[in-house]
Amino acid sequence: MSDEPRQASLRRLRSFGIRPNRELGQNFLIDDNILRVIGVAAELDAGDVVLEVGGGLGVLSEFLAPEVSYLHVVEVDRSLEPPLREALEPFGNVTLHLADAVKLDFAGLEPSPTKVVANLPYGVATTVLLKSIAELSGAGLWVAMVQREVADRLAAAPGGKSYGATSVLAQLACEVRFLRKVPRTVFQPEPNVDSALLVLRRRAAAPDDGLVALVHAGFAHRRKALAGSLALTPGAPDDIREPTRAALQQLGHPADARAERLPPEDWPRLAEAIGSGRLADLRPR
Repeated sequence: MSDEPRQASLRRLRSFGIRPNRELGQNFLIDDNILRVIGVAAELDAGDVVLEVGGGLGVLSEFLAPEVSYLHVVEVDRSLEPPLREALEPFGNVTLHLADAVKLDFAGLEPSPTKVVANLPYGVATTVLLKSIAELSGAGLWVAMVQREVADRLAAAPGGKSYGATSVLAQLACEVRFLRKVPRTVFQPEPNVDSALLVLRRRAAAPDDGLVALVHAGFAHRRKALAGSLALTPGAPDDIREPTRAALQQLGHPADARAERLPPEDWPRLAEAIGSGRLADLRPR
């Protein structure tokens, strides 16, 4: 009888001599039960084209590949290519992209992804989610394993301390649902933070660049009134305060309302009321 571990991640860690890279946020799935939870949440269908970011040791990849029409797997760490190739070798409907997902042109992937299903590296999770919402106009569903703090932030309601620019930008385009907490024991090595599964379902196009700039500028100074925060933004016109106060009142908010009190649906209306000309040169970051 072989003394090799039955679980694929543990076996590949041993047989390929992989040392998880903490700097890249590598925490590999070692519990197959969580794969089934992800699969149900992703509503996998034979016609799906799926983008997986953070292929790791390939256990999620080899779970997804036989269930979908096509799978794109993105992995930045080239030392993981051998175990990933082993996992993907049986499937003819997979492309492995050895690339940085933050820099990869998602819109250029062929065939174009309709869903994103991933155990996301913690350091880039928010960036990758928002980037994929913006670049994959045909994608309708995301199921992502992320740090618990990221899940709380993206799903946060107005008024809470977790609610911020990323909450607004995600929720403008998607219904965001915190699905469930994930125990640290499903990973090897165990992370120092808690994880969660997050489900996003598209309901609108991603916000345009001007609206993105407005949202970031609005949250740049959280303790200030929104009008004051916008006035401090590079590129803001000198007369931004009064139109912002008037726009807030027009929307039923106090003139001195702060950004964290505005629900996502009010931000496009706010931009329209202030006027695109006044917002054109905002440079919040």
